[in-house]
This record gives sequence, structure tokens and C-alpha cells, in this order.
Amino acid sequence: MTSLDTRAVPPLARGLSDLAGRYDVLVVDLWGTAHNGLAPFPGVPDALARARAAGLRVVMVTNAPRRSAAVVEQLAELGLDAAHHDAVVTAGEVAWRALRDRRDPWHAALGTRGYLIGPAWNRSLLEGNGVTPVETVAEAEFVVLAGPTGWDKSVDDHVPILAECRARGLKLICANPDLEVIRGDQRLVCAGAIAMRYEAMGGAVQQHGKPYRGIYDLALEIAGNPPRERVLAIGDGLPTDIAGALGAGLDCAFIPGGLHGEAMGIAMGGVPDAAAYATVVAPSGLRPTWLLPALAW
Repeated sequence: MTSLDTRAVPPLARGLSDLAGRYDVLVVDLWGTAHNGLAPFPGVPDALARARAAGLRVVMVTNAPRRSAAVVEQLAELGLDAAHHDAVVTAGEVAWRALRDRRDPWHAALGTRGYLIGPAWNRSLLEGNGVTPVETVAEAEFVVLAGPTGWDKSVDDHVPILAECRARGLKLICANPDLEVIRGDQRLVCAGAIAMRYEAMGGAVQQHGKPYRGIYDLALEIAGNPPRERVLAIGDGLPTDIAGALGAGLDCAFIPGGLHGEAMGIAMGGVPDAAAYATVVAPSGLRPTWLLPALAW
């Protein structure tokens, strides 16, 4: 393991066992931290089971643009079941509730007819919350963006549909602020990058998920509203996981070999040298509480 200049980077934790006594609740990112979209990273199921056996509550918090229950089922298929977490909170769940509750003027003024941009399996975002799904932009009063229309699609591929939405002045709800994700060994576009393009076109966008406060508030409510100093967020994304945790007043552990690993020249489980850290992390202005090479015990 590479030694680090602790004056320039946060302290290094070898695993969750180094941190367990400091915290009561773990808020754990999924994609890039617990799994790669296809399978858990080595040691993750054991680490989560040990954490819960040690008395820690584990809440999975993800920018997945689906209802939480759907992701619970997906995790079970990957081998991460009720033995490994107490609850799952998704960006899609936060977006679904915002459409159901209409607690702020922005959402209250949307109307009821929603058009989905994204795969058909995300259609549940428009069901059971007072929204009437429509099949064309011409029928819509607003848009819900769940992701690209296919894994092989780029941001540019979505410009025609975005232009159609913009021409009608439709507001857009983004149910996944991630810009990209690593699936296996591929980098793929996420909804956040498409939402950015819509904003650049002059469209009105409301984001739900990390790094925005609402997803953390819901996660901690489900965890019993513990003192925030007793909560540790764990993730690999600087603009989402780390920025979100710090903005919510939480300590955070940064896994450098995830989303930013390629830029720092390391794989999952690796530790960047001070120069790589300074090049990739320092310019963000974010300082994680801990460096954690991987989600391991």
C-alpha cells in the first residue's frame, strides 16, 4: 500500500473495522462503491454483514432512478440482501415522493401529465403518485428524466427530444444527478449529463438525489434521525457522494479507486500518491474525512 502525505490528504482507514466505533450509521453508495453494476466488489458482502453484526445500521443511498423497492430486489439478485443493509433510499424514490407530495411551488406548478425520458423499466416513477404518464412530448406538462434511452446512447443522441421539450417550455425533473457510471469496465452516460445539456439549452431543471440534501434527510429519517456526527457516508464520487455528505453535515469516507480511479492511476483497493490526489481531488475543494481503499472490513 502506498504511503500518503497526511498533510495533503485525509487520514487513511484500512477498513470499516478502523471506523466502526466512531459511528452508529453508515450511509453507503452503491454503484462504484458496493458493486460495479454487474457484481459486488470483492469483500463487500462480508464487510456489510460484519458492520451490521457490530451494531451499525447500514442505509444504502443511490442515485438509481427507480423506486427503492425495485433496487432492493436488484441488490438481492447481486447477493446483497437483508443481511447486508437495513434500508435502501434511491434518487428515484425522492423524485417520486416530490411528485406525490408537491410541497414546494416548483413541483406544485408542474401539472399532472408527465413524459418519461429513459428506459421503460423506470416508468414506475410516474405511477401511483398522481401523475398521468403520456406517450408524447406534445401531450406532456413536464418531463421526468431517468437516464439515457439506451446504454449505447450519448448526450448528443438526446438533443432532438430535449429540443422538442424546450420548444414547449417543459420543466424537467432529473431522477439521477450522476454524470456517468462505470458498468463493468465501461463508462456510460447518466441522466445528470443529459440534464446539464437541457439546462444549457435554457430549460428548467430540478435534480433529486446526491448531492442534494433531500436524499440524505430521507435516509437519516429512515435510520431513526441519529445525531449527524454519528453518521458516516461512504462513496466514490466527489461531486455526488462526497459533496453531498459534506453538504448534509456528515463525515465521509472517499473510495479513490472507483469513479476517479482511472484519473489517479489506481484500481479498486488502491491508494493514490499525494501527487495524484492533488491533481484529481484537491481542485474540487472537497476534503473527505477519511480515505478508504475499498468497502472492506
